[in-house]
Amino acid sequence: MKILHDTPIRCHDIFKASTDQQRRIRVVLTNGVAGVGKTFSVQKFTLDWAEGLENQDVGLLTVLSFRELNLVKDQQHSLLTLLRVFHPALQKLTAETLAVCKPLFIFDGLDESRPSLDFNHRELVSEVTQRSSVNVLLTNLIRGNLLPSALVWITSRPAAANQIPPACVDRVTEVRGFTDAQKEEYFRRRFSDEELCSRIISHIKTSRSLHIMCQIPVFCWISATVLEHMLTTDQRGELPKTLTDLYSHFLLVQTKRKNNKYGEKRADRYVLLKLGRLALKHLEEGNIMFYQEDLEWSLY
Repeated sequence: MKILHDTPIRCHDIFKASTDQQRRIRVVLTNGVAGVGKTFSVQKFTLDWAEGLENQDVGLLTVLSFRELNLVKDQQHSLLTLLRVFHPALQKLTAETLAVCKPLFIFDGLDESRPSLDFNHRELVSEVTQRSSVNVLLTNLIRGNLLPSALVWITSRPAAANQIPPACVDRVTEVRGFTDAQKEEYFRRRFSDEELCSRIISHIKTSRSLHIMCQIPVFCWISATVLEHMLTTDQRGELPKTLTDLYSHFLLVQTKRKNNKYGEKRADRYVLLKLGRLALKHLEEGNIMFYQEDLEWSLY
């Protein structure tokens, strides 16, 4: 069996081969749980490239989210027209330029793709001006049939990552979130009030479930929002120690902020019950995302 190497790597270096690797790194798959920082890594990589700080051998970098690609899933496109739809600044990009500029395509959020990528579909697309479905374009791009000089970076939650055959991936990376030391660093950077910060850190450490979940950066933000509100207002009651308690308080805090900002205090109970029904429906159906039409169905 192939020996797997579990080695820390900077996100800027994911296309750089290690000393013991012979082949070129062309396709990278990055996975991680929701909210752990996959999209943030993409944004950091893109910003540093745009500012001339990293990966300057890449001539063209484009980011396409699968959520956006869902909007054109039933349309026929070539790779060129697809880029022009989502990046109007590329209207003058030619097939000849695309072939020689060493492009990097970042596809963010495979788990949000409504149609699964079908690698059993054998339709061949080898020209950037050849039209086909978005699904077929992506599978051909990942396989290397279409624009073999291009680099491809895909991010996904773990449950959806197995859509891509291992033979098509040159490197798998994982965003794992904060270490215990980084969890504390997050709160200390967020709060200038040392006493408030210490109380929040101390409370999170008393709850094993909260402390484990704070490995996920977005959960640190949720925890900070709720605990700051409860500790700096006249609100009484025990601080939340379970995930359900914390999420419930977070929903109430956000609702209060919405009411204060927009002056709407009607139908909060109605809306919350509807959102609960929507969550249960998708949980039973095994869906991890819902969209505008789902909200319209639930609330109206």
